[in-house]
Amino acid sequence: MKTIAVLGGGIGGLAASYYLCRSSQVTKVILLESSSRFGGWLWSTRRSDGAVFEHGPRGIRPAGAQGRNTLNMVDDLGLAGEVLPVTNSHVASKNRYLYVNGQLHRLPSGISGLLRTVPPFSRPLLMSIASEILVKKGTEDDESVHSFVSRRLGKELADIAVDSLCRGVFAGDCKKLSLRSCFPVLYKAEQRRGSLTLGLLLGSGPSPVISPGPLAQRSIKESWAQWSLRRGVESLPESITEYLQQSGRVQLHKEAAVKHISPSASGWKVHLEDGVMSADHIISALPAKALSSTLPSSCQPLIQELQNISTATVAVVNLEYDGSILPVTGFGHLVPSSEDQGLLGVVYDSVFFPQHNRPNGPTTRLTVMMGGAWFQEVFGAPETVTKEHLLAKATEAVCCHLGVTSSPSWSQVAVHQDCIPQYYLKHFQRVESMRSFIRKNNLPLSLIGSSYDGVSVSDVIFSGRTAVEELLGSGF
Repeated sequence: MKTIAVLGGGIGGLAASYYLCRSSQVTKVILLESSSRFGGWLWSTRRSDGAVFEHGPRGIRPAGAQGRNTLNMVDDLGLAGEVLPVTNSHVASKNRYLYVNGQLHRLPSGISGLLRTVPPFSRPLLMSIASEILVKKGTEDDESVHSFVSRRLGKELADIAVDSLCRGVFAGDCKKLSLRSCFPVLYKAEQRRGSLTLGLLLGSGPSPVISPGPLAQRSIKESWAQWSLRRGVESLPESITEYLQQSGRVQLHKEAAVKHISPSASGWKVHLEDGVMSADHIISALPAKALSSTLPSSCQPLIQELQNISTATVAVVNLEYDGSILPVTGFGHLVPSSEDQGLLGVVYDSVFFPQHNRPNGPTTRLTVMMGGAWFQEVFGAPETVTKEHLLAKATEAVCCHLGVTSSPSWSQVAVHQDCIPQYYLKHFQRVESMRSFIRKNNLPLSLIGSSYDGVSVSDVIFSGRTAVEELLGSGF
């Protein structure tokens, strides 16, 4: 009888449990979550008047093998009818802004945008792209995102566009983030083709093969840029939880923090506050530092590597305004660190998911994201900053950047401590070192989740699937 313990009930742990549950090789799955809810950072507030607000990810990208895999899961869970797609032709996909030198600037798009000089840039982007083909291939096995873009496309693009992008996606500093781990497609493009442009045009090597199901096929046919669910993205972990409960093969435990794990003759002893569980194998979806504090001292090299993975804290402020108050329409705007270190960007939620607005009367929903790698420097310790201060900073930004003088009719402030792992230089080596230690010592342990192989929702789900396939393939 094989028992697998899954540590962490965020989307990674739920996904791993889901794939385990679908295999006949596994007898019993125990899912342990320390908090009072499953779903982790996928967290939606549904107001009684029909409005939906996202406190974590708000849209999921359908692109690539990982995106197709998530849509296949959504299909299998019976959620296809709940999907809210946003196509590439939608105004939110075409219009994205940067706030530079006290002004909003629409990012260039289409051929005409590439041919013209568009502020805040000092020359047409096509010039940077054309000259990129002549740049020699890098010789290092990793470099910072900022260094790579400066070298291949110019410092201006790195300082403004890429700095802002890394703040929007990773809440991180592009001068510290690893190109190879944060943007593996760009790294492979240069390595395989000697050029970023040629690599993206001609392909940069094989990727996982995931056959698209009906929903994924629809996303390709209709050219989706992103999607959500009618009742918010938290519907996805809720549906997985319900599926696991109905399967009868998974024991789900909330408020079950893992204190310590120790080796046993058959695998592991998992020590909880109120008892001990036995498991033949552990799949850990815990954040790297959280896992490091539970491991036995015999795993010291692994513990050290886990503790070396840094994280960023993000304040998320949801705002609702009466009426249509935006001076522009689009996805939102990002703010480079040179403009305002503490403010990462503002997302115009009601533009791309108007279905989440309250139905009675026009409203505007915005999300202001703050802090990230600069949280401590700008706001101080996350435990000491007040929600009132963060709300004031958010509404001031909306007023200053968008010219909105009215006060929000509703707001909610959340501080997500250590929510986004920071893949610094040589992250790939750290991850390989950890997995090598696990293999060499025959530890019945799998590492999944955003600490290792990608921070997006689909990356995390796919890491759960990959770990389960490897485990079952090994005949554990």
